Amino acid sequence: MTLLHWAILSPFLFAILVPFLYKAFRNVHTGWFVLLLPVALFIYFFQFISITKHGDTIKETVGWMPSFGINFIAYIDGLGLLFALLITGIGSLVVLYSIYYLDKKKEQLHNFYVYLMMFMGAMLGVVLSDNLIVLYMFWEFTSISSFLLIGYWYHRERSRYGAQKSMLITVFGGLSMLAGFLLLYLMGGTFSIRELVGISDQLMTEAMFIPAMLLVLLGAFTKSAQFPFHIWLPDAMEAPTPVSAYLHSATMVKAGIYLVARMSPIFAEESLWLWLVGGFGIFTLFWGSFNAVKQTDLKGILAFSTVSQLGLIMSLLGVGAAALHYEVIEDSVYGIATLAAVFHLINHATFKGSLFMVAGIVDHETGTRDIRKLGGLMNFMPITFTIAIIGAFSMAGLPPFNGFLSKEMFFTGMINVLEMDFYHLNTWGVIFPVLAWIGSVFTFIYSMIIVFKTFTGKHQPEKLEKKPHEAPLGMLISPIILVSLVIIFGFFPNILSHRIIGPAVEGIMPPDYKVDEIHISFWHGPTPELFMTFGVILFGILLYLLQPRWKKIYSWIPERFTLNSFYDGGLIRSERGAYNFTIGYMTGFIRTYLVYIFSFFIGLLIFSMWFNGAFAINTDDLASIGIYEVAIALLLIISSVTILFARSRLTSIISLGAAGYTVSLFFVLFRAPDLALTQLVIETVSVALFLLCFYHLPPLSRHEERMGFKLGNALISIGVGVVVTLFAISSYSTKLFDSISEYYIENTHDKAGGENMVNVILVDFRGFDTMFEICVLAIAALGIFSMIKLRLTRRKEG
Repeated sequence: MTLLHWAILSPFLFAILVPFLYKAFRNVHTGWFVLLLPVALFIYFFQFISITKHGDTIKETVGWMPSFGINFIAYIDGLGLLFALLITGIGSLVVLYSIYYLDKKKEQLHNFYVYLMMFMGAMLGVVLSDNLIVLYMFWEFTSISSFLLIGYWYHRERSRYGAQKSMLITVFGGLSMLAGFLLLYLMGGTFSIRELVGISDQLMTEAMFIPAMLLVLLGAFTKSAQFPFHIWLPDAMEAPTPVSAYLHSATMVKAGIYLVARMSPIFAEESLWLWLVGGFGIFTLFWGSFNAVKQTDLKGILAFSTVSQLGLIMSLLGVGAAALHYEVIEDSVYGIATLAAVFHLINHATFKGSLFMVAGIVDHETGTRDIRKLGGLMNFMPITFTIAIIGAFSMAGLPPFNGFLSKEMFFTGMINVLEMDFYHLNTWGVIFPVLAWIGSVFTFIYSMIIVFKTFTGKHQPEKLEKKPHEAPLGMLISPIILVSLVIIFGFFPNILSHRIIGPAVEGIMPPDYKVDEIHISFWHGPTPELFMTFGVILFGILLYLLQPRWKKIYSWIPERFTLNSFYDGGLIRSERGAYNFTIGYMTGFIRTYLVYIFSFFIGLLIFSMWFNGAFAINTDDLASIGIYEVAIALLLIISSVTILFARSRLTSIISLGAAGYTVSLFFVLFRAPDLALTQLVIETVSVALFLLCFYHLPPLSRHEERMGFKLGNALISIGVGVVVTLFAISSYSTKLFDSISEYYIENTHDKAGGENMVNVILVDFRGFDTMFEICVLAIAALGIFSMIKLRLTRRKEG
C-alpha cells in the first residue's frame, strides 16, 4: 500500500494501541499520545495544497476485489483535501480540548479515544475514496463510531436513546445509499466516481437514473440532518462536548454535504436534483433556525443551529449545480453559489466548533447549560465571553467576521435564482430568497441568545451547581485558535481563495472546468444583499427584544404532532408489534417450529419447480436396480417406520441408528467408500450421544405412550417426503444450467494438487465454508459447555 493509504488507515491502527497506552501510562492523560496522530496527519495533508491549487490530483490504487470492480482507490483533489484538512485540523483541536475536558481519573479514556480514532479514520476514508463500495464501507464506519461516541456515557438513558436514534436514522439512509450505488454500477458498469462522472450523459438516459439519485440523496440527507431526518442531531448532543464539537459541527454531519458535492457532476443535469437538494436545504435552514430560538439548552440551540447551517450549505449546492448545466456560468450564478457553499463550509467549522467548546466550558465550570439558570457570566469568564461573541456574531453574519462574507455570498446565490428561466425558477424560485432571509433573521436571534442570555443579565448563583470561574488555559487554547481563524478569514479571506476554495470548487465541477480569478471582499456597494443584511439585523434585534410576546407561536403545534413524537410512537408500535408477532409463533414447542420450517420448505420447493418448469421425469441412462438395492431400501423403510411406532426411547434410537447404517450401505454399493466411512462415524457418534442423553431422561409418560394420530403432522411429513423425492427426480431430469462438477474434475489435480475430489472440494474450493462450519460447531460446543458448567456451579451453591 502507498503512504496515502496508510495515512487513511492510520487512525484505525492507532486505535489498537490506545488501550495499551492507557494501561501503560496511568499517570499521563491518554489524549497527549492521541494528539500526535491528527497533528501529523494534518501536516501530511497540508503539503498537498501545493499540488491541488494548480488543479492537479493524486490517485493511488490498491487492489482489493478487482473481479468485482472493488479496489481501494485513494483520490485527492481540492474537495477531498479540504475535508481531510478539516477532519485532521479540527480533530487535533478537539483532542487537545478533550485532554482538559475529560478527567483521566473519572472517565474511560481508552474507550473514548478508540472511538474517536475510528471515526477520524472513517471520515478520511469517506472523503478520499473514489470507489463507491469502499466509500460506503467507511460511511457505515462513521455511523458505528458515532453511535459509540454519542453513547459514550452509556449509563445515561438519554445518551443511549440519542445513540440509538442516530444509528437507526443514519444506517437507514446508508443502506438506501448503497442501493443507489448498486444502481449506478448496473447503469455505468463501474464503481469509480471519476468514471461515472465521465459518462454522466449516458447515465441520464437510463430508466434507473432517478431512483439511483433519490436513494443517494436519502443517504446524504439522513447523515447531514436535513428535514425531516434532522431529529437525531439534537438528541446526539448527549455526547461529551468534544464529540459534539467534532462530529456535529465539522465532520460527520458534513459527510452528506460532501456526498452531494461529489455526486453533483453526475446528477446535477436533472431538474429534480435542484428542487430536492436546494428545496430541502432552504427549508431545513428555515426550520432549524426557527426551532433553535425556543431551545433552553446551549447545546440544544447549537444543535438546531447546525441543522440550519447545513441546510444553508445544501441549498447553495443545489442552486449551483442547476446553473452549471444551463450555461449560465458566465453570469457567475454557479460560481457564486458553489463558492459560497465551500467558503461557508470552512467558516461554519471555525465558528461552530468554537461555540460548542464555549458551551462545554460553561457546563464544565458552572454545572449547567440551561440558559434560564445562566446569566452574568461575563465578569467571571471574560475570555470565554470574548470567544462566544466572536463565534456567535460570525454565525449571525455580522462584520467583520468570516460568517458575514459567506452569508453575503449566500444571499447573492439566492437572489440570482430569480434570474434563472428554467425549472420554473423564475416563478417558484422566489421561495429561495424569502426563506433565506427569514432563516437568517432567526439565525441572528439565536446567536444573540447564546451570548446575551448566558453572559449578560442577572447572575443567579443559587441556580448553579458550581461557583463560576474562567476555564483553565488548556481548555481555552482550541476555541481561541478557532476564533482567531474566524477573524483572520474575515479580514484576509483571499488567503483561502486560490489554495483551498478554488480547488474545492473545481472538485465539484466537471473535470474540464477551471475556476477563474476569485476575489472575496467586504464592500460591493449598496447591493440588495447589503439591504437584506440590514433587514436581518433590524428585525432580528426587534424580535429578540420582543420574544415574550411572540414565543407563544411554538405552542401552536401540539407535542403529539411533532416529528419526534412520530418517531417515538413508530418505534414503540414497531417494538410492540414485533413482540406480539414473536410471541405468536414462538410457542416453545419444537414441533411447532418444525411445522413452520417444513411448511415453508414444501411451498418454496413446489413454487421453484413450477416456476422453472421442472416437473419432469427422465428415465434415460438410469442404472439398473439390483436385488441388493431393493433389500437395503426395504430395510431402510422398516427402520424408519419402526421409529414412529416404537414405545421405547431405546428402540427408537436403535432404529434410527439402523437407518443411518443402512444409508452407509448404499454408499458402499455406489462405490463411495469415503462417504460410507463418514456416515458410519457420524451414526456411531450420534447413537452414542443419544444413548448418553436419553439415559438421564425419565421413562415415557402415559401421555407420550398414547400419543394419537395427527392429520396435520402426517400431511406435512408426507409432503416433505414427496417434495424431496420430486426434487431429486427433477434435479436429474431437468438441467437448468451446466453442472459445476466438470470444473472440479478438470481442476482438482492441477489447481489444488489433490486426488480425492471430495476432500479437495471441502478443504480447498470450499475452504472458508468448511472453516466457518468448524467455527459454528466450536461456538456451539463452548455454549453447551458453559451452560453445563453454570448448572453444575448452581447445584454446588445450593
